[in-house]
Amino acid sequence: MSTSSPFDDALAVMRDLRIRCDWDAAQTPESLRPYLLEEAHEVDEAIRSRDDRLLREELGDLLLQVLFHAVLAEERGAFAAGDVATTLVTKMKGRHPHLYGDGVKEPWERMKAKRRTSIVDGLPTTLPSLLRAHRLQERAAGVQFDWPSVEGPLDKVAEELAEVRASVAEHPPVLAASGAPVGGPAHEQLTEELGDLLFSCVNLCRKAGVHAAVALDRATAKFARRFQAVERLAGARGLVVGQVPLAALDALWDEVKAAERSDAAVVPASDP
Repeated sequence: MSTSSPFDDALAVMRDLRIRCDWDAAQTPESLRPYLLEEAHEVDEAIRSRDDRLLREELGDLLLQVLFHAVLAEERGAFAAGDVATTLVTKMKGRHPHLYGDGVKEPWERMKAKRRTSIVDGLPTTLPSLLRAHRLQERAAGVQFDWPSVEGPLDKVAEELAEVRASVAEHPPVLAASGAPVGGPAHEQLTEELGDLLFSCVNLCRKAGVHAAVALDRATAKFARRFQAVERLAGARGLVVGQVPLAALDALWDEVKAAERSDAAVVPASDP
């Protein structure tokens, strides 16, 4: 009777594929990078869809990438695949000294800060902008550079918005015939001011216990859902989106929002 675990079986298959499959044998860490990123995004999509069957499948695909890189490391003598799991266990126990030792419970970012020379150490510059802003702010908070409450970020957002308003009033944005912005010092200043506003909004989200990327994902999905409903209404009434006045689209938009509120207000009757 086999005593191997599913993890061991998966690792054995990965090693076998490196020997007997031409495509797998040809891969390198560099060639696999796009697939790793793609699989991570597909896991994220499965989480957002709340489809557990799909999530199980996508997590398997992501695990394949982890095993692939571990086997490649074995082949070049860097480390064994099992070392990946060992390192993870060691790290998790180190992050929870109050659970796996006699240490004192301490925020993780504060613990990590003791081992860094800067808050930017090890933080990929290729992270999506919202994620990187959030992580930098978390790390700054880990060294006590943080607002004591949500009121500070609220005031900062208001301050940055006022600076954006002032910049726009002083130098109204100019767009080319194509709709692209016309560059120059004024455009650069506005870009900087808007960046400060966005960064402050991320900080407000973080301090309020909301991840800015999640909040923006939901807002974007809501906008897409509502605008698709606007398109359907327009088509049903013989209107062509893009060829009707803004006021007409606004009216359809308000109609869609009202319908959503009406649907949300309907509470199913309880079973007798």
